[in-house]
Amino acid sequence: MTKGYIFDYGGTLDTHGCHWGRVIWQAYQHGGVPVSETDFREAYVHAERTLGKNPIIQPDFTFRQTLETKLRLQLEFLQGRVGSSCVMTHLPTLTADLYEQTVGETAISRNVLLQLKDRYPLVLVSNFYGNIATVLKEFYLDGIFQTIIESAVVGIRKPDPRIFTLGVEALGLHPEEVVVVGDSIDKDIIPAKTAGCQTIWFKGLGWTDDPVDESIPDRVITSLEEI
Repeated sequence: MTKGYIFDYGGTLDTHGCHWGRVIWQAYQHGGVPVSETDFREAYVHAERTLGKNPIIQPDFTFRQTLETKLRLQLEFLQGRVGSSCVMTHLPTLTADLYEQTVGETAISRNVLLQLKDRYPLVLVSNFYGNIATVLKEFYLDGIFQTIIESAVVGIRKPDPRIFTLGVEALGLHPEEVVVVGDSIDKDIIPAKTAGCQTIWFKGLGWTDDPVDESIPDRVITSLEEI
């Protein structure tokens, strides 16, 4: 029944199914940033809310610029929390290490997407900052997706199932003919199923260690190559 695919971006195509918060925290640990995980989590949420409420990320921002901006907001928050300016010195290394990791992960995703593109139409549905087209071009993912549906552009954010309905409409298919691939049960899988789509959960490290009901998605994978 599958006639088309909808892909999530962040956490699905760039981190091997892992929540970005986890990925960045691992980089903090590897880089020896002197903060606790509790403080980091507060800083991560602070940065995400700040970027969500303010037009800081511009349409021409590359992913590297976006990443550096996000990390700077986190470290500025942490600097005020721990009372030490030394945390800001970690910004260049954190940015470089995380960017290199992202380049590698998106290259793997690109190979899978190109193979799928030969057989199915693909649409991207993402909660992003208005610069996803720039980011896709940066990672040589431009031209792969038939349509890009970005929350900052359409004014609908996951987990609202209407954003997946927009993806289905862009494909010109019935919901049951479309497979949604995402890393988040709450933001991808559940709303996609509500929209009537088939679902594949890309299982990686989540934001928490809470158990997940793996019967919710139609299929569970731990690598995009499994598709």
